[in-house]
Amino acid sequence: MDEQINNQPLNLEALRAGDRAEFARLVERYSNQIYRVALKFLGNPHDAEDGLQETFIKAMRALPNFEGRSSLATWLYRIAMNESLMILRKSRPDLVPVEEPDAEDDAGFSGLVLTDWCCLPEEELLSSESRKFLDQAARKLPETLRSVFVLRDVEGLSIRDTAEALGITETAVKTRLLRARLKLREELSAYFGERFAENRSE
Repeated sequence: MDEQINNQPLNLEALRAGDRAEFARLVERYSNQIYRVALKFLGNPHDAEDGLQETFIKAMRALPNFEGRSSLATWLYRIAMNESLMILRKSRPDLVPVEEPDAEDDAGFSGLVLTDWCCLPEEELLSSESRKFLDQAARKLPETLRSVFVLRDVEGLSIRDTAEALGITETAVKTRLLRARLKLREELSAYFGERFAENRSE
């Protein structure tokens, strides 16, 4: 019975009116996704917990003015990304945000050397060590690229929803996603290039 209730659509009017039971359902439904996004972006469970808590505190305060132009999930993702950015900048006051140009220009990637790791066994590609390296590489991305990568490639949001969550255009999402993937591929090329060399020497 409880499961059936939890699967029912959320009542937006009740949420706007401050219904605590409905808000509890909102938290239960989206807390896992919001925590996962914060963790992938911040890389620290404690910071991710803070981001999760602040996201729902801000959401509770803002719900009376929520107009419903986007879905609740997209709206929550937007709050979560803003909170994650604030936490990141508080923990690293020396961090200067790196703005990536949104022009469709791939000149900056013309010198990339991409190693072919096609011959590596699948278990190597999917190993926990490889996934850990990918997470570390993603955290090295500039904020603008990392946010798009986390929402689009990790969470699986559509281009449109990613754009709405970040308050940017769909073209900017596509451009930043391309840049993020190319930067990650460069990192992974070096990593898997070493693995490939090790396998050939055995």
